[in-house]
Amino acid sequence: MDVETAEKRVLDAAEELFYSRGIHAVGMDDIRDTSGVSLKRLYQLFPAKERLVTAFLQRRDIRWRQRLADQVSTQPTPEERILAVFDWLFDWFSEPTYRGCAWINSFGELGATSPGVVAETRKHKWAFKEYLDGLVADAGLPATSAEHLLLLAEGAMVTAAINGSPEPARQAQAAAKVLLDSARQTTS
Repeated sequence: MDVETAEKRVLDAAEELFYSRGIHAVGMDDIRDTSGVSLKRLYQLFPAKERLVTAFLQRRDIRWRQRLADQVSTQPTPEERILAVFDWLFDWFSEPTYRGCAWINSFGELGATSPGVVAETRKHKWAFKEYLDGLVADAGLPATSAEHLLLLAEGAMVTAAINGSPEPARQAQAAAKVLLDSARQTTS
């Protein structure tokens, strides 16, 4: 098996296991068994579990942000694109495998001991905020609106995971509509 194939298989296994069971509950033997990659090759690719965790988060970040942007970009107006963020969250929360935000979960497990996980979590959350900054700017709304939208989205992620329901996305979207209406009035 070539290096690229082995790495993909290891990252696929890591994403499945870390996201479904948690990082501490998954050993490198579990990754080996699920991926079919020998332990020797696994450690050649990822000499430490922390490196595997950060690689999993990096790869997931690219896909997560692309999926979000793909769905949101289909909306015709800037404000509809903002609200579409919450539609996308609802769809994500509705997936049978949804277990919350991988970065929040990883930070909760390893944030006190893993600078790499802290860095990846901050990078992901910062990128999400910058994305919202762009949507808010396109809508001509006050820049602080992005921070408020970010808090609504992040709160919905946590609440949906805890409640096992996608409804927090709809509740956050309703609050976002109020926020947008208020922001629009202050810019008029």
